[in-house]
Amino acid sequence: MSTGLCFDDVLAAAQAGAAWAFETLYRDLAPVVTGYLRLHGAVEPDDLASETFLGVFTGLAGFHGDEDALRAWVFTIAHRRLVDDWRRRSRRPQVVDDGADLAGQVGGDVEDDVLTRLGTEDVHRICALLPDDQRSVVLLRVLGDLTVEQVGQVMGRSSASVKALQRRGLRALREELERTSELVGPGAHPFAAARR
Repeated sequence: MSTGLCFDDVLAAAQAGAAWAFETLYRDLAPVVTGYLRLHGAVEPDDLASETFLGVFTGLAGFHGDEDALRAWVFTIAHRRLVDDWRRRSRRPQVVDDGADLAGQVGGDVEDDVLTRLGTEDVHRICALLPDDQRSVVLLRVLGDLTVEQVGQVMGRSSASVKALQRRGLRALREELERTSELVGPGAHPFAAARR
């Protein structure tokens, strides 16, 4: 746990219904779960994350395992909610709002906001280029910090399949970053600008 508390104590308290323990688990896992859902192109990533944690807290009493197992279980629930959302949305037409609400996304320093926005847009654009299965593997490995075996459990795939998808996904990302760097010139890539 990033809070410095013993995982076993937090888990036991959460399973007993302690609100502070639920909050600790949520605070520790919600940002990466929401990021995973957002980079998968979820229309309402915060809503799906909320649904994920409702499922987590509902089923927590029956959970057994260590911190890594909990993390894998949470991402399994998030992945299933995402797939359910894709299915639900494919059955009904969606209204697209092109006027993005930027008011809640700025922090006061225009330069930092622009660099953050450029970096975020690049990450979304590059991740969107990957097929869903490759994107899932890369995001679960990088954002979720899950092992190959845990990703296999989340996605219902073998370890060999996960490794192959990861290899292809990372190769595609590298090629896209190299292509983009060539187009904008050395040092002019938004990722490079954000690191200065």
